[in-house]
Amino acid sequence: MSEPLVIIGNGMAAAKLVEKLSARALGRYAVAVIGEEPQLAYNRVLLSSVLANDVAQGDVELKPKRWWRDRGVTVLYGHAATSVDRGIRRVKLASGATIPYSKLVFATGSRPIVLPIPGRDLAGVMTFRDLRDVEMLKQAGAKACNAVVIGGGLLGLEAAYGLAKAGAKVTVIHLMDRLMERQLDAEAAAMLKAQVEAKGIEVLLSAETAQFVGDRHVTRVDLKDGRSIPADIVVMAAGIAPNVALARTAGVSINRGIVVDAQMQTDISGIYAIGECAEYNGRCVGLVEPAYEQASVLADNLSGADAAYVGSIPATNLKVTGVNVFSAGDFLGAPGTEQIYLRDRGLGVYKKLVIANDKLVGAVLFGDTADGLWYLDLIRSGVSTDRFRNELAFGRALAERSNNLDMAA
Repeated sequence: MSEPLVIIGNGMAAAKLVEKLSARALGRYAVAVIGEEPQLAYNRVLLSSVLANDVAQGDVELKPKRWWRDRGVTVLYGHAATSVDRGIRRVKLASGATIPYSKLVFATGSRPIVLPIPGRDLAGVMTFRDLRDVEMLKQAGAKACNAVVIGGGLLGLEAAYGLAKAGAKVTVIHLMDRLMERQLDAEAAAMLKAQVEAKGIEVLLSAETAQFVGDRHVTRVDLKDGRSIPADIVVMAAGIAPNVALARTAGVSINRGIVVDAQMQTDISGIYAIGECAEYNGRCVGLVEPAYEQASVLADNLSGADAAYVGSIPATNLKVTGVNVFSAGDFLGAPGTEQIYLRDRGLGVYKKLVIANDKLVGAVLFGDTADGLWYLDLIRSGVSTDRFRNELAFGRALAERSNNLDMAA
């Protein structure tokens, strides 16, 4: 008889876990996936493309119904889990029904941070995290309104781009002195700002929001320096936090996220966590690739293999407001490292590579990111770049050609 495995969360991490587990141990578990959103798992990375009407909403679905059915997976989407009774090993749903489990996986992702700004409860102040938010923003943006986005990180810029394409006049307010400070150095961030502004989006840096103003609906945003920006809608995109509320009911150890070991297990046997809600070695990572790596490790362990997660090298390889950007590892450059730069302002291309002990440890690419994954492989492998150091900034083809010629000589 198959062992009951319940996965709470119907996002990208959960879908990857089911995919890997069904390939390794099909039939070993009776899998049930519980998701609060009223649709099957979808690619959250493409939300801004849906908002910008570059991708149809139906095209972001990760797996069709048949795929889940063919693997014997029960998917309960549109059902919120409200608590976990560890004593009797059951998950309670908002409907009152309960689902039994032998093993339980939290893949609850993250929630948008709502800043404690006066006026945040006004109509028109919203977040940008799921398809429901996208639909609301599309309706608002279609009215050619004034939109203010709080946050100049990846999520904020994606929202700004989508709103601008939908017809809104957009202003981005960012507390820091540069855009995407967690992924880009100052020079790449300045190039990104210029590209964003070229699309008609106003960017205000080192700007702190004081309050949202309106009667019942927001009409403007006041900054602490005295400036005011008209606003028909405000999008809070100032970050995310691990969604751990449900895990608390199970009694597992929680710090910032759900604390897990190298096998993705919590401090309670048989209960696991993966993705943005999980905290490994004191760190939560809000990126897709680490979630996939964790899902693969957990699938191995659940199928009887011995696998361990050793952490992930942070890497971002995305198109932001129509511009390709990539960063990985120590892209700022710790003391004692060396930096290699390549700049072509005419083509809008910038590369910064960080070297330590002849090894690539970090990279920032702007405009041309074709070799981003190759640079990431170099960072992960720790291979010496000494043989192709002079060609490293010019990309994989030239570097590998040079390396082969040196070896032949």
